[in-house]
Amino acid sequence: MTASPIPLHPESPALSTLQPPGWKKPKGYANGMAGRGTVVMTGGLIGWDADEVLAEGFLPQVEQTLRNIVAVLAEAGAGPEHVARLTWYVRSVDTYRAALPELGPVYRRVMGRHFPAMALVGVADLVEPGALVEIEATAIVPDAA
Repeated sequence: MTASPIPLHPESPALSTLQPPGWKKPKGYANGMAGRGTVVMTGGLIGWDADEVLAEGFLPQVEQTLRNIVAVLAEAGAGPEHVARLTWYVRSVDTYRAALPELGPVYRRVMGRHFPAMALVGVADLVEPGALVEIEATAIVPDAA
């Protein structure tokens, strides 16, 4: 039995969105992603600037964290469109849920309309005092043709 070809993700020909038949399409994330190329992984990044000053509040920290991810990815020639997975660690799932109406525009401002596979994990604490969110990214940069 031959698997049918995986459809390419509309914003990144290096990635394909994995959506089982009959499943409802998720909003703001993908159930899975596949791709070929150079794998780029970030560490857990937080919402501080180059001087290690944390942004004030959950949404500003999320935006700065996403900007930090984009900056690290750029070092490998990658951009938001290459992100296959994000893992979010939040100190308060309730804060995350309460921020959802404003979170979408913040996310799109940095990442565009690219929604990779994502996981959200509530944690008791993060290593850096004052950090409210930490995010890890995995990206796949297509090999040069």
